[in-house]
Amino acid sequence: MIKYYYKSLRSQQVQELGEYKRGCWVYVEAPSPEEVEQIITKFKLDPGHIEDALDEDEMPRLEKEGDQSYIFVRYAYKNAEAELVTVPLLFIFSDDIVMTISLVHLPCLEKFLKGKVEFATTQRAKLVLQLLHEIVEQYDAYINSTSKQIKLIRSRLRGHEISNQDFIDFVVIEDELNEFLAALMPTNATLRRLLRGRYIPLFAEDQDIIEDLLLNNEQSIEACNSNIKSIVNIREAYSSISSNNLNRTMKRLTVVTVMVVLPSMFFGLYGMNVDLPFQHEAWAFTAVVSFSFLFTLLIFSLARRRRYF
Repeated sequence: MIKYYYKSLRSQQVQELGEYKRGCWVYVEAPSPEEVEQIITKFKLDPGHIEDALDEDEMPRLEKEGDQSYIFVRYAYKNAEAELVTVPLLFIFSDDIVMTISLVHLPCLEKFLKGKVEFATTQRAKLVLQLLHEIVEQYDAYINSTSKQIKLIRSRLRGHEISNQDFIDFVVIEDELNEFLAALMPTNATLRRLLRGRYIPLFAEDQDIIEDLLLNNEQSIEACNSNIKSIVNIREAYSSISSNNLNRTMKRLTVVTVMVVLPSMFFGLYGMNVDLPFQHEAWAFTAVVSFSFLFTLLIFSLARRRRYF
């Protein structure tokens, strides 16, 4: 799909044009082979970079071919299975075009089209930076949501209510955070190179925007690392608690086994058909029962003193 959006500084609404016009935003989403060939021919683009943009594993980087700059980033979105994933987004910037190429619908597109973001397609460099800002903000939103989910699971750990599903959620969350890190860390290097002004022309205001983006991006990286550490700590804590509970249970079962086996041994001895001491005495049964009870009580007292119960 190829669309042409145009909005000047004086315009109130975004216009969708039928054909390309200088100063418009060329929006390309999941292009067909025919559409890829069309934009390559029409805008004299590098075929290799366009092919890279359609590779779902492409990482953030910067390239320059003649007067055209190719800025690769990755943005986060929820797929059809409600999983958080990242996909590549390519910005193509030159003297007369600004183009974005993505595999799936750009989540922040609606904010631009509905007027929630004040922008002008004629300000090409600023438009690129505004799109990058929305991508970074989207990461922040997902990371904050993940942090809340981790805190909720951690609160259940205190009440020993954590379940196997929570650990499955941890695996999913950790995988998402690692994917975010894999996208955010190269993006940091990309933003630093953009700050030099060699790939897109920057005014003082634009440089401030990039510096803010760098700061937000670094905070997102720190938040991802912090959440991953929290997940590891919770897993280790639960593992230690489980091991401790298992040890206590084994000790209790051992004590109970001794308390049951020893009296049974005495009763078993006096149930044998052989001559035994005091077997003809009337008090022999009472003595055996009393001795067994006292021995069992002694074992229980020792176990309580060692805090097995």
